[in-house]
Amino acid sequence: MFPTPRLLSFGGRLPIGGFVNTRVLRDHQKRQVFAANETHRNALRYLARNTTLPMTLRMKAQMQLNEMHCHTRRVQIRNRCIMSGYGRSVFRDFRMCRFQFRLNAMKGSIPGVKKASW
Repeated sequence: MFPTPRLLSFGGRLPIGGFVNTRVLRDHQKRQVFAANETHRNALRYLARNTTLPMTLRMKAQMQLNEMHCHTRRVQIRNRCIMSGYGRSVFRDFRMCRFQFRLNAMKGSIPGVKKASW
């Protein structure tokens, strides 16, 4: 992977740990944008859905919601594996995909996890 301008803007060091590729960087950026705009977005959603308010106020709130960037939505954030950056079958508790979880569990590097036998 060639260094991107975003990667260089951190001074060569990233605020996130683990595996880094463009998808992980993009997801990290989405998480930061979502966290910065979460309260404002929730307030606008409340105004837009409150039926006791006048219709003009509700429509203005809805228009402001539509004009907000798509990265301010919660559904844009995807759980990714911290070891490989894989975006599917990620265990939330361990933040690892199933394959990396299996490899690390077999090595014994995950505390409290061992192979089941009965």
